[in-house]
Amino acid sequence: MEKTSVEPEVHTHTGMEQTDVKVVKGNEAFAEAMIKEPPNAWTKAQIMIYLFSIIGFFCSTMNGYDGSLINNLLQNQWFKEYYNVESSGLWAGLVSSMYQIGGVVALPFVGPAIDTWGRRVGMAIGALTIIVGTVIQGTSHNAESFMGGRFLLGFGVSIAAAAGPMYVIEINHPAFRGMVGAMYNTLWFSGAIIASGAARGGLNTGGNYSWRLITWLQALFSGLILLFVFLLPESPRWLYVNHKKEAAKAMLTRWHGNGNDESAWVKLQMHEYEELLNMDGADKRWWDYRALFRNRSSVYRLCCNMAVTIFGQWAGNAVLSYFLAAVLESAGYTNGIEQANITLINSCQQFLFAILGALVVDKVGRRPLLIFSFTGCTVVWLAMTIASAEFAKSGGGLDADGNALQGSNHAASQAALAMIFIFGSIYSIGITPLQALYPVEVLSFEMRAKGMAFSSLAVNAAGLLNQFAWPVSMRSIGWHTYIIFTIQDTIQAFIIWMYIPETKNRTLEELDEIFAARNPVKTSIQKKEIGLNAYGDVINIQDV
Repeated sequence: MEKTSVEPEVHTHTGMEQTDVKVVKGNEAFAEAMIKEPPNAWTKAQIMIYLFSIIGFFCSTMNGYDGSLINNLLQNQWFKEYYNVESSGLWAGLVSSMYQIGGVVALPFVGPAIDTWGRRVGMAIGALTIIVGTVIQGTSHNAESFMGGRFLLGFGVSIAAAAGPMYVIEINHPAFRGMVGAMYNTLWFSGAIIASGAARGGLNTGGNYSWRLITWLQALFSGLILLFVFLLPESPRWLYVNHKKEAAKAMLTRWHGNGNDESAWVKLQMHEYEELLNMDGADKRWWDYRALFRNRSSVYRLCCNMAVTIFGQWAGNAVLSYFLAAVLESAGYTNGIEQANITLINSCQQFLFAILGALVVDKVGRRPLLIFSFTGCTVVWLAMTIASAEFAKSGGGLDADGNALQGSNHAASQAALAMIFIFGSIYSIGITPLQALYPVEVLSFEMRAKGMAFSSLAVNAAGLLNQFAWPVSMRSIGWHTYIIFTIQDTIQAFIIWMYIPETKNRTLEELDEIFAARNPVKTSIQKKEIGLNAYGDVINIQDV
């Protein structure tokens, strides 16, 4: 990537000698630290950071558990009989949407909770709220109390899902931030796998215990977060801007410098904190959201954040996460155990592909992975549309009441099932690892917590559309729903290609250079304008 800014040379004269002093900053400083002090991914300190990060990962795990919870419950005949519901339709959308509504209501509380008391307290508040919601949901005897529990779950997850990735990305060594940060969202599938496995086992038990059990398991990972979160070190950036500079340096020295306060990595980060972190920024005022809209650079950051967030929800994955039962029924797979097996296998293979994506995110880059995944999803949905249309011609699909019809074209049915698995792998390798990493990276510290609150709002607003539109759409127009996803993913891939910049190989503070370049600054010497090169890097174009 081209360096976005270079400090002018400073000339000092001593007699006849002249010394040129060049201030090295940005990605050059990062590269210099990499050469001077090559990072080791397996030092004792780095291994401990991985363990700290796992507690943050649990925020993603409990989110993934709930993401699969409704899908699994709607495959359980005893749950549907208890509440008198079907796999698709308005009630399925309504009960699922309470989770998103809770997340939307949490918006004003996300930023203040994380900025005021720190990333650890933010995770704790979210986890405690989830436990309360689990108790209400697990003891519910009517639809209203069940939905009340879902509301609190969404409220708590909204806070935890903002604090978790921020904590993980801010405590990690700059050289490993990309890979570990990308790994955060892959743990969504660990929750999905546990939910699918528990639901599959519950079907063998039968009765109401078959679904009560998996609702209570929602409290498992939130309980682990509460148990361990205050044993973790706090984010050094939060410590620094809250006037705890020595504590911030001590954290960096111990965990990034292996005990050496003269470490190149400690010096690099402390220098960047001093230069770029605002000690009296909007993060100190719970009501102040001006940092998100201060200038073109801030707005561009927020737009990049929300674009990746929303697009990740609108790739068509919601149907396969929340309403897979209806999709399987439309493809001719109606047996409950058969559906549970497919769901479990799909979650496992998605987990593996998400881990693969996280491992290569620093080598391939954020932007190429996103373009690949959205383009691939477009192709898969087109193939899914064709396969489902052929199956419908043979008499398969869903009738007007949402009941499955068995078609005679088994090849088309199997092709539709294959597309479900292929979609999962393509989505997981690029979109899953970057849904948490990229939105955090593009936000400066001052706007990060409140920006992530907007990101959470975007997720839940997009989710509301998913919850209400797609179950009704699956019942009303069946496989024609997939045409919408095909068009949607095409548009989203084009927008990412046009506007989303690359962010790899920089510290979080160095990323400020990229987005500062979005604000042309006129001087008496030159006018700077920016653009994106073929790799999505922001470059300066000099106009004479």
